[in-house]
Amino acid sequence: MLKLNKPKRNMRVWAVDTILALIAVPTVVLAGESSASKVAVSDFDSIKLYTLKNKAGMEVKVTNYGAIIASIVVPDRNGKRDDIVLGYDRVEDYMNAVDKPYFGAVVGRYGNRIAKGEFTLDGETYTLAANNPPNHLHGGTIGFDKVVWDATPIEGDDFTGLELTYLAKDGEEGYPGNLAVTVRYQLNESNELEVEYQATTDKATPVNLTQHSYFNLAGEGNGNILKHQLYINADHYTPVDETLIPTGEIVPVKNTPFDFTKPKAVGRDIAQKNEQLQYGGGYDHNFVLNKGGKPGEMTLAASVFEPSSGRFLEIFTEEPGIQFYSGNFLDGRLKGKAGLPYLHRGAVVLETQHYPDSPNQPNFPNTILKPDERYHSKTIFRFSTKVNNEQ
Repeated sequence: MLKLNKPKRNMRVWAVDTILALIAVPTVVLAGESSASKVAVSDFDSIKLYTLKNKAGMEVKVTNYGAIIASIVVPDRNGKRDDIVLGYDRVEDYMNAVDKPYFGAVVGRYGNRIAKGEFTLDGETYTLAANNPPNHLHGGTIGFDKVVWDATPIEGDDFTGLELTYLAKDGEEGYPGNLAVTVRYQLNESNELEVEYQATTDKATPVNLTQHSYFNLAGEGNGNILKHQLYINADHYTPVDETLIPTGEIVPVKNTPFDFTKPKAVGRDIAQKNEQLQYGGGYDHNFVLNKGGKPGEMTLAASVFEPSSGRFLEIFTEEPGIQFYSGNFLDGRLKGKAGLPYLHRGAVVLETQHYPDSPNQPNFPNTILKPDERYHSKTIFRFSTKVNNEQ
């Protein structure tokens, strides 16, 4: 078993009021080598920060608190490296952030909203926290984003990675069943970050896991994302009511501000007079991905291009939907790793997922995991650069 060389300073067992630096702590390299292809880890007793690197100059930092992606550093078209996800330097800030933005976290047991914090399963009604009044959001008061996961570095011929596990106990946050969850992050030499989810349960339970990173491809804290050019591979979306719960309809995006079937600037239509945009304060909606009749197949879900840097992000997933959130609730109060305020619409969030409120929507794809089944889902974030978005 490998031993970690702890920083030479007094350390204490993690607690909610402990202030811990996430970024500015020396790292040690596992396996006793200094190769960029190895996984480095900063030791914080029960909370750790793991650094994944590849030879192409990409770097991803992940903490086992909330399975949070704390940093993604990628080069622009000129080779300049910037951190392009929102987040903090300290664990305390993730715990106590205003408005709980879920920066970089894995959210669950059920990502997105469940209407009025209730669902009925096998004749029994379950009550969850209405932590996004009047609805339940992202797993509740203490969801997967606020727990400490067990973590193990992993390596392959062309990747470095991290495997995180967590056991959500029967009744935790109101959900039935002991749910054993595994999340694997793998960074390969093609600048792809693969996120794989698996879960098993001993009672039927809703499961909908997703990754909640906020992207600003110009660099975290570098203004808003209204000029980011977004493509979503979806001819339909699920409209919502005034509380952002889907109405149950699946409607075409054509001739609406929700048509991203050809790349367009996020800000082009965001200020239109449109009831759905008013409900969300911008975009905060689930898009029904074009799967060609093959649910569960890995397909392109979305892409984002940032003109000034040339950075290009493609998202591939097995999931049937993707939630596009345009950072509507950011307002400058939160400051990130570079000390810059996170402005209104300062990031795009693209959450691969099953649809919101599926436990209460019989016409939506099923999200109930049973004891004789295994939950599995995979999403890939591929980073590159382009001269323009027409190549």
